[in-house]
Amino acid sequence: MSKIQSEQLKKFIHEMLTERKKRNFKETTELQIQLRDYDVQKDKRFQGSTRLLHAPYPNIKIGVIGNLTHCDQAKALGLTAIDQEGLKKFNKEKKPIKKWCKPFDILIASESLMKVIPRLVGNVFTKIGKFPIAIPETESVGSKVNEVKSSVKFQLKNTLSLGTAFGTDEMTEDQLRQNLSTTINFLVSLLKKGWQNVGTLHIKTSMGKPIKIYG
Repeated sequence: MSKIQSEQLKKFIHEMLTERKKRNFKETTELQIQLRDYDVQKDKRFQGSTRLLHAPYPNIKIGVIGNLTHCDQAKALGLTAIDQEGLKKFNKEKKPIKKWCKPFDILIASESLMKVIPRLVGNVFTKIGKFPIAIPETESVGSKVNEVKSSVKFQLKNTLSLGTAFGTDEMTEDQLRQNLSTTINFLVSLLKKGWQNVGTLHIKTSMGKPIKIYG
């Protein structure tokens, strides 16, 4: 059960959007989390992702590493794609590999190529935090792209501070409320003691001030 009622979320979101300096560009809306009573050394580190109703990353840049079918689908969508032969041409040289993937926020790859990729490019993608997300052979590139744009991910590492986008300031207040509610409830479901592990929650736009909504 959520500790924050729907009407409260509406009020906080309205405050976030109205009590700020308007910018001439689209801003992301962010959820900032501070956990408590969690030992990152001893307690099990959680990770998970969930899909939101309204895509929080509509403009995310995605690169595709694909088989023939997935490469054709990617190009039809106007996405940059490379196949296994293209990876081989990098000859494991780090600079051209990094240059190729620099424009992308996320990489996705055909499932059949996932085991081949480390052999062809080494650990470059892992080191720069862009190891690809797998596309099942039966799934289309368009479907996976929509999933990536609509998903938020949490992963506990060495700090009790977490954060994620949950929308943009171009969404309606109700769309933002729906996304925020789903995001918070999913986070709580990952925690060992649920709401007892939540210290504080803040929301903000990219350039705006944080607004405390819990804690």
